[in-house]
Amino acid sequence: MDAERQPGRGGQDWPLLLWTSLAVLVPVVLTLWCSVRRSRRRVYMKDFIRKCKHGWRCTDLFSKPTYCCLCSQHILQGACCDCCGLCADELCLRRADRTMPCKEIMAPARADGTPAHRWVRGNVPLCSCCRVCKQQCGTQPRLCDYRCVWCQATVHDECKGGVADGECCDLGEFRSVIIPPHYLHQVNKLRRRLPDDYTKLSAACGSGWTPVLVLANTRSGNNMGEALLGEFRTLLNPVQVFDLTQLPPSKALQLCTLLPPGSVRVLVCGGDGTVGWVLDAIDNMRLKGQDQFIPRVTILPLGTGNDLSNSLGWGAGYAGEIPVEQVLRNIMEAEVVKMDRWKVHVASKGHFLRKPKVLSMNNYFSVGPDALMALNFHTHREKTPSFFSSRIINKAVYFLYGTKDCLVQECKDLDKRIELELDGEKVALPSLEGIIVCNIGYWGGGCRLWEGMGDEPCPPTQLDDGLLEVVGVFGSFHCAQIQVKLANPVRLGQAHTVRLVLKSSRMPMQVDGEPWAQGPCTITITHKTQALMLYHSAEQTDDDDDDSSASEAEDAVPVFPSIES
Repeated sequence: MDAERQPGRGGQDWPLLLWTSLAVLVPVVLTLWCSVRRSRRRVYMKDFIRKCKHGWRCTDLFSKPTYCCLCSQHILQGACCDCCGLCADELCLRRADRTMPCKEIMAPARADGTPAHRWVRGNVPLCSCCRVCKQQCGTQPRLCDYRCVWCQATVHDECKGGVADGECCDLGEFRSVIIPPHYLHQVNKLRRRLPDDYTKLSAACGSGWTPVLVLANTRSGNNMGEALLGEFRTLLNPVQVFDLTQLPPSKALQLCTLLPPGSVRVLVCGGDGTVGWVLDAIDNMRLKGQDQFIPRVTILPLGTGNDLSNSLGWGAGYAGEIPVEQVLRNIMEAEVVKMDRWKVHVASKGHFLRKPKVLSMNNYFSVGPDALMALNFHTHREKTPSFFSSRIINKAVYFLYGTKDCLVQECKDLDKRIELELDGEKVALPSLEGIIVCNIGYWGGGCRLWEGMGDEPCPPTQLDDGLLEVVGVFGSFHCAQIQVKLANPVRLGQAHTVRLVLKSSRMPMQVDGEPWAQGPCTITITHKTQALMLYHSAEQTDDDDDDSSASEAEDAVPVFPSIES
């Protein structure tokens, strides 16, 4: 009987197998089909956006709710302009780009010399307030209300009639950092472009006009650069905002020569390497005789370590915790300070015909375990750059390489392979694995290396004293102990000139996070120039924190004398 029932039971299993196969295959096929369609749409949108007048950025239903400015329908798939805030779905995108103008970077003023409002309907920011009736705007689930793309003022549909057609646009809260389109129009009309002429034209922009240029590296840190570029283009003139992956800083900074001398401030959105790139471009301006147009530099830290940003009071990393409006307010209130920059001259032994390597240093130079970790990290990031797109992942990889070096100890017996001279005097070295030469107060992602735990008195670090602080470490484990404040480095001294002689073998070295492997050589670090930076003194908001950290602040935070800009 069992043998007779077996064929029948097998026949009943076929529908189950069929439906199981369909349940597995159908989602896979749909996913693959959607992925192909999405990739084709992305390529099409990139080609289309590249030829457009607006700064379109793709948006969809899963982003913030937006409505098409042409058909007033809710956008399922479409684009939004970073500059003027115009939104359109895919069906209306071409017509919107052709018929509706974007935010003009250069335009003549009215007869009385003042700019007019430039209104865009719909998609106003949340919690906006009508400038006429003082009530909240944009609360209805439809295309409604207006926003000025320059002063960011908002009005209701029914209140727009209360705004006079000839009313002047004062450019809003950030008028002192915006380059008005009528200023560039007047500059373009000048026959001779002299600094005095720019100063005369700037009188119409106000006495405290200090325009800000934004230079962002979209490949730094958490890849927040693209979003920040869009937010700054919304608040400022789009001509002030540059993507450093598309345009080098040397060309972006040429805009400084069209503005009043000594008035420009540059916001660098990126890591310490990006800041060094910009400062090198500023040094090239000095070589071209453009000293009077040198800007003041500030930082929005997007990198992994951000030690220079930390030393200047701008924090150890930015992850969108404060809006870009507050970033601009902080820049407007910052003080100008001087920062030493240094020249690192690397002359290889036995290669007299080879040109010496000359590097610029802002933060620190090191040889030993921390340079080895940076070299390993840099090598693997060059192979798979997409993997290193998160600040947390980057720090985790550094930790893994440090743990590996604790076991291998590739840099041991450094004191037998290297000689150190401070201002011409040879220094006797203990049994070290690494030497670090610091210009700033922070090292290794937020550690105050020179002051240590404060158990030994030592002269404080300053950015403009023309001195370098030289310390030694016993290995990767010692570096980790220093970062968690369980140990101090070996203080070797301060000097105006540092000279290191690598007598044998190859050793990992780095300058401001740029590592390489170096054979026998002579390294000389001398003063190069001084850069004008912006220092931000963060205000305490908690009274308890004020009382508990007052004594620490006196020792840990150096006092920078401000400079009249």
